[in-house]
Amino acid sequence: MTSETATQAPAVTLYGADWCRDCVRSKALLDSRGVSYTYVDLVADETGADRAHAISGRTQIPVIVFPDGTHQVEPSDRDLEAKLTELGVL
Repeated sequence: MTSETATQAPAVTLYGADWCRDCVRSKALLDSRGVSYTYVDLVADETGADRAHAISGRTQIPVIVFPDGTHQVEPSDRDLEAKLTELGVL
């Protein structure tokens, strides 16, 4: 699932899986705030888990990558909102 407009590339990429409660929670927050993002489904995308691991150095998900090149792993809603606000996405 990709939540973006055709004219604007997503600013955020979320690596996750639908069976992961933290991933579902982070996706719900992004959706509720109208944030444009690309969702990389680690079940459907054979190389997604390797890319997420290369970014974070960890095996936990979600891995959320921001337009400034930083990332968060398993962020709380509060931490995710704070980062999005800091970047002017919210």
